[in-house]
Amino acid sequence: MTILDKIIEQKAMEVSLAKKNIPIEMLKDTLFFQREGLSLKTTVKERSGIIAEFKRQSPSKGIINAKAQPLEVATAYQTFGASGISVLTDFHFFGGNIQDILSIREHIHTPILRKDFMIDAYQFYEAKAIGADVVLLIAACLSPLQVSEFTDLAHQLGLEVLLELHTEEELNHFNSEVDMVGINNRNLKDFKVDLEHSVRLKNALPAGTLSVAESGIYALEDFKYLKKTRFDAFLMGEFFMKNENPARKFEQFANEISNL
Repeated sequence: MTILDKIIEQKAMEVSLAKKNIPIEMLKDTLFFQREGLSLKTTVKERSGIIAEFKRQSPSKGIINAKAQPLEVATAYQTFGASGISVLTDFHFFGGNIQDILSIREHIHTPILRKDFMIDAYQFYEAKAIGADVVLLIAACLSPLQVSEFTDLAHQLGLEVLLELHTEEELNHFNSEVDMVGINNRNLKDFKVDLEHSVRLKNALPAGTLSVAESGIYALEDFKYLKKTRFDAFLMGEFFMKNENPARKFEQFANEISNL
């Protein structure tokens, strides 16, 4: 069993419990469920293109930053030009939770991506209820039909979709209704990083597809390389979060890339 298999098994149990505790009808009655979402598709073109992530830990790296506070970090991300803010809401493996989004939503006017392992329709209603604007669909744990159905549901709820791919076989999960396609530079099964593989995969997408380079961007040179290969956006988390002061690290990085 791979780590991804373990994550999905755990997620299925969590979703089953959440459904019993807070039914969908209760989610529909929440304050944020009625708000109009912000468009990440728009902001990646208008700002830096960076989708900056708040992440405490990961299965491959362990604890990354246990002290950083979501609002402080998200505020800096917004202030210094992030196109979007990604927030991990998986607790068991990534140390996140939905409260991390709830704690920043009213203070942030930048699109928020709920980054989690979306395997059930319930999670989309939950994402809307906590104030997310975008959801992540990971091809490695979904069928092409599920991607299509979940994309339709997300759009019905006013959410945008970032579809994550890593292999050539997963190109079959793409459909024209998807808002953005993320190419994960890190293999979710063995956690190896290969930027050139990601570029090849991006180039196999239909022309005009909004592309996002995800994970494994550890240095300015990695960013420059991916930008040169015409990725539209860059999802970066560990690069900032492993610093004692992620907010300050993002400010420095934003200044470094401002003239690129």
